[in-house]
Amino acid sequence: MYKTMYGQDLVDDIKGDLSGLFEKLCLYLLMPSRLFDAFCLHQAIEGLGTDEERLIEILCNKTNVEMESIKEEYKKYYKKSLEDDVRKDTSGHFQHILISLLQGNRSQEQEVDESKVVKDAKDLYEAGENRIGTNTSVFNTILASRSPPHLQAVFEQYKKISQQDIEGAIKDETSGNLCKAFLAVVRCIKDPLEYYADCIHKCIKGLGTNDQRLMELVVAHCEIDLKDIGDVYLKKYGESLALAIKGDTSGDYGKLLVKLVTPSK
Repeated sequence: MYKTMYGQDLVDDIKGDLSGLFEKLCLYLLMPSRLFDAFCLHQAIEGLGTDEERLIEILCNKTNVEMESIKEEYKKYYKKSLEDDVRKDTSGHFQHILISLLQGNRSQEQEVDESKVVKDAKDLYEAGENRIGTNTSVFNTILASRSPPHLQAVFEQYKKISQQDIEGAIKDETSGNLCKAFLAVVRCIKDPLEYYADCIHKCIKGLGTNDQRLMELVVAHCEIDLKDIGDVYLKKYGESLALAIKGDTSGDYGKLLVKLVTPSK
């Protein structure tokens, strides 16, 4: 419509007139959702070192349909396979959970079978706390393929078997990026709104702001569930998301971010 009205390309005009973080944020807002996810994944993989936490945050909460769409957009835009790129830049058990999530094969079953719940909870306990060494493949299989309602029931059942919850067990049995990935999946299953409220808080707390990841999180959620994330943020941290971001950003970039996180009246 912009090109029809003015005979010019909106992206080119933004690039010509804006700069810095404000330009980046405006350009991000013009990307379709799944292309934006593919772009963020590529950013996390390319360059010096891999940003494992960004990979985890993006992949841990996608539906099967969304995952397929992301892989298609990645292939179309970058002329290569997302799975191949993830394999090249990661390794070990951490790689395994990412590749499993990328398959987009999570069960869609909404009904919970109590016998299967008990079995999975027991299998997780036997694979971790109840043995010397951890059988991470069991955690991988269950966390990457079971439906959210089933996993929620498994986590509740696990507390009946063990002296601690599943998050405590994961912290005891794994470490590093694998631990972060398993915990991200668990927290997204339990409460995705709180998980992403925590992700945003991590971007702005302490010295310095992680502007890149903050922008990515706000853009990824602003047309979906950012208002609900903001409600959780206010309840958990005692400050509105808009106020928290306003205190950590500046200029037109900061104003636009605040506008995006402020619920429309």
